[in-house]
Amino acid sequence: MVLFRPYILEPDPYSWQNLAVLLINAEAAQVLTYILIPFLLFFSALLSGAEKAFFSLPEETLDTFRQSTRKSEHRLSILLDNPRRTLATIFFAKGLAYASVLCLVFWVAWRLTGFTPHDGGFNFLVALLLFLSLVFLAEILPKVYYAHHPLGLARALAPVINIFRIVFSPFTALFLVLETAINERFKLKTTHSPIEDLQEALDATITDESSAEEKEILQGLVTFGSISVKQIMRSRLDITAFDYNLTLPELIPLIEEWNYSRVPVYRDNIDSIEGILYVRSLLPYLDAGPDFNWQKLLHAPYFVPESKKIGDLLKDFQEMHVHLAIVVDEYGGTSGLLTLEDIIEEIVGEIKDEFDDEDEPEYTRIDENTYIFDAKTSLHSFCKITGTSYEKLEEVKGENESLAGLMLELFARIPQTGSEVMLGPYHFTIDAADSKKVITVKVHVAPDKIS
Repeated sequence: MVLFRPYILEPDPYSWQNLAVLLINAEAAQVLTYILIPFLLFFSALLSGAEKAFFSLPEETLDTFRQSTRKSEHRLSILLDNPRRTLATIFFAKGLAYASVLCLVFWVAWRLTGFTPHDGGFNFLVALLLFLSLVFLAEILPKVYYAHHPLGLARALAPVINIFRIVFSPFTALFLVLETAINERFKLKTTHSPIEDLQEALDATITDESSAEEKEILQGLVTFGSISVKQIMRSRLDITAFDYNLTLPELIPLIEEWNYSRVPVYRDNIDSIEGILYVRSLLPYLDAGPDFNWQKLLHAPYFVPESKKIGDLLKDFQEMHVHLAIVVDEYGGTSGLLTLEDIIEEIVGEIKDEFDDEDEPEYTRIDENTYIFDAKTSLHSFCKITGTSYEKLEEVKGENESLAGLMLELFARIPQTGSEVMLGPYHFTIDAADSKKVITVKVHVAPDKIS
């Protein structure tokens, strides 16, 4: 249907007036199509670039974004903390754009040439040209470019992808459920990382003749690079620290009581760490009186974020010649503490010295598959002790890194003594709890359910 009355064309076929007349006489839908096709191509190219840009960002940049106060950077870190859902969202958006381009291009081609959907040869040629155009313009070019310039596009498109994530959430949720079901049914892996390659090589290397110590060291080497500070740190509730305002006579009995060589010193509360006291620095001044300014002996504290990998922290310890780091959360508060010994224990196993408490073990083994754990045990240590995969707990643990936190996540409340819950191969029973916290947890691991 013609929407406007025809105008007389100028003698010059290339005049601007002739172009305007042609557009005015064209159907509105056809004009809109001419605008939509290049727009959708450009939008598809941006989505392909976003796919490459998002997953090309180095881990150090993501750690910075997690601590950032800028909305775009914080939103980007949230998107990349759930990479499967973000990738599914981008795929759905690209699929919708490609389908729209396909329909519009064929509609325009049929309209301009007079061919019909029944003309197979013509349709094949259009499909081939469209395929080559999409691959080159919407896939190869943007991915090559944004692989070298990921940061700007990632920041710019984070709000757009976040909107798509909300809009497509029912479809992505269904897609991820189906993907998980298919993977479990056919024993497929959603990813195949270098760590998994190393794990397979380790499983093939270890024999029945290998000692428990050898197995533990090899397992520690395989998983070392993927462990974050938060997974193995000592929580703030378990930190021993001294008040900055203590006098030397008040301080010395505390040092003798705890027997630590390095101790954090705080002012007012544990979130305000002023420095680290090296106890050996006090040796020349043991006879000094209460007026001695022992605070001048403090060393500057080294703060690290919860997301830092322990492999990177070990390098920092070596370069800075420090043995202790204070772990801080996104708000700058003290989250925990980690020492050089804690990192080394991840490779060689637990290191005991004459000052370690032998009376309060982290767990008690009842039989081959049943344990009673202190609820403060980290989930990483829990998986090492039970011989199960940490990845099995990642989807359900939320932000928690302790067994007590996992119980709160599973029960959605503070469970009472005797409460039970099943999760994969684990059968958890609350062994002891009070009105404020879980104290100990009994765990039975079903060996036939461990894949």
